[in-house]
Amino acid sequence: MPVRTFTLVALVIATPAAAQTDAPEAEREPMRTRIYAGPQLSPATPGASDLSFGPFFDISRARGDDPFPFEAPDESFGFTIARTGGVEFGPALGFESKRKPSDIGLALHEVDFSFEIGGFVQTYLADQLRVRAEARKAVSGHRGWVGEVSLDYVWRDRDDWMFSIGPRVALADAGYHRAWYGVTPADSVASGLPTYSPGGGIESVGVTAGYLHQLSRRWGIAAYARYDRLVGDAAASPYVRTAGSRNQPSLGFALSYTFGGKQD
Repeated sequence: MPVRTFTLVALVIATPAAAQTDAPEAEREPMRTRIYAGPQLSPATPGASDLSFGPFFDISRARGDDPFPFEAPDESFGFTIARTGGVEFGPALGFESKRKPSDIGLALHEVDFSFEIGGFVQTYLADQLRVRAEARKAVSGHRGWVGEVSLDYVWRDRDDWMFSIGPRVALADAGYHRAWYGVTPADSVASGLPTYSPGGGIESVGVTAGYLHQLSRRWGIAAYARYDRLVGDAAASPYVRTAGSRNQPSLGFALSYTFGGKQD
């Protein structure tokens, strides 16, 4: 599955290109910061049928009167460190919650908390059309590789309002699939499910929509909805077919607060 903002605090700090100029600090426009926070509801772990609440949090920065840069609500933690020819590159960090047998109601193996490290690349194919790809390797928990390709069409009136929508394709290697969707011989004895050792490939396809609206100079609202459908080896898992679900929805709502700039 993609990075789950519903199981992590997705902190995305975007610094616009203007902040990287060689102009003296005194000549630069002051920075503005927008913070939004609220709850979100989503699958507790990959393939789960039960939904759980988690935090929905984001930070964005812009200089002067420049609009805040677009960030999809389901992006992982990251920030641009290099730009060339209209293409941006940067680190990407992801997290995945721990899974215990009691969480899914089956005697399957436990998966520890997963911390994923990787990178992203993104560019605009047109003024309103952004494509982004990222890949991450877990250094704990499932220990596998995960990735996602996303496309977002963005409508906005500077910072007054913004709406985005676009498809998602999540990919993962065999290590990730075995951790979340596999059934080991020991699992089979304990749960009664047949053994299952999935391979790598596409995990899910889906769509995400996000909305931001500024209510006043300081306050605003943010909301998003995402739906993923498990496919391939993930969808064929005996765990998913017996106690989980191929349908993986999530949604979140938050209040935003903007500060900084000339007006402070």
